[in-house]
Amino acid sequence: MTAVGIDAIEIRTGKLELDLAETFAPAKGDDPEKYTKGLGLHASSFPDAYEDIVTMGANAAHRLMERKGLTPADIGRIDVATESAFDNSKPVSTYIAGCLEQVFDEDFHHANKGERKFACVAGTQSIDDAYNWIRAGRHRGRSALVIATDTALYARGDPGEATQGAGAVAMLISEDPDVVELSTEQGFGSADETDFLKPNQQFPSVDGKRSVQVYLARMREAVRDFESVAGTIHPDDFTLLPFHTPFPGMVRKAAALAYRHTIRDTEIEEELAEDIGRQPRPEAFDSDEAYVDAMGEYTDELVETDQYRDWYDRVVDPTLEISREVGNWYTGSVHVARASGLKHALENDMDLTGATLGVASYGSGAQAEVHAETVQSGWEDEIAALNVDEQLDNRYSISYEEYEHIHDVHNHDKDTDAEAEAFTPPEGEFVFDGWGRMGERKYRYVE
Repeated sequence: MTAVGIDAIEIRTGKLELDLAETFAPAKGDDPEKYTKGLGLHASSFPDAYEDIVTMGANAAHRLMERKGLTPADIGRIDVATESAFDNSKPVSTYIAGCLEQVFDEDFHHANKGERKFACVAGTQSIDDAYNWIRAGRHRGRSALVIATDTALYARGDPGEATQGAGAVAMLISEDPDVVELSTEQGFGSADETDFLKPNQQFPSVDGKRSVQVYLARMREAVRDFESVAGTIHPDDFTLLPFHTPFPGMVRKAAALAYRHTIRDTEIEEELAEDIGRQPRPEAFDSDEAYVDAMGEYTDELVETDQYRDWYDRVVDPTLEISREVGNWYTGSVHVARASGLKHALENDMDLTGATLGVASYGSGAQAEVHAETVQSGWEDEIAALNVDEQLDNRYSISYEEYEHIHDVHNHDKDTDAEAEAFTPPEGEFVFDGWGRMGERKYRYVE
């Protein structure tokens, strides 16, 4: 069976930077370590006034297509995953296709276009759709363009404000991919939840404590479901474990539960038993509450062991390097984590060809998905082509007053003149260009 997976990746980050320790924390009267250690974030990326989910997605897709030597005729579908859409009818994919048609001689009139919504898991769902489309033989030899693009903004003063971010990840899904092959096995954990939602509003309503609980509960379900089809997971099975990363502190919690689960009844648990005992078993307790308390105490001791720290530093921490500098990208976050882990491996001369990644996606509302990916022989060239470091270095660092201003620019309830409010000059990119006669957003390419 021909391999299907991710053939190329491009990342587009917002062109503005908010330093959380130096700028945000002092303005809020907070200890900087609340953000740098507690949340695990150093900075957030924001879109300049002429940037939005369309421009960031189109700019990522444009660079990907040019680098791969693709034309619109090579693309059979364009799927956009976002929870920042501004139209309840016209999909963002049509806007992005319209942008790309400004710079290519051909059009995308014969490409299927759509928009996926399920909070942050929609990017992975869009990859699943493209995978199934190719596997079904309906692609006519063409590839799919999957774009995860979001402006993850919160109302000012909201507890989630420090986790904000903006950016896009464009991925080419093809046969015989150069980056990773997707597994046929998947695991799901899904339930009707109201941990995070946007009922006809731009900024989310969030139950923060509940959101963490739901994230972890759905992840546990997805892991168990994955094991039911793929077999029992051992902690050494995955070279990298990219998680959905609303902030790195959340991943620390998820990773601890993942490690605890995968060492159960293994030689690792027995080795650790000499210092921290074996994991509690539910049958040894008179109540669920007592069992949960015991597991919590065991987990607290587990994460302090050398075995866990070594595993976390090798398998999880490399996936968080980019996220620490850009914040939450909603649908793009887990795909940033994958790219971050692969980038770390490249920079440290690690040979990952044939290695297995475990990808753990999540979307509020709520659903988790776990699947495996096998790294392909072309991964080094593809990851080396990323220019995300250059983008991060070139961001304009905004003051707190400038942050308040740009936040207002992107607040749909406020009327601002985008061109007059920009902090950086556009060059070689798509930009927002005002409004059309029916209230549609217009875009142009700036040389």
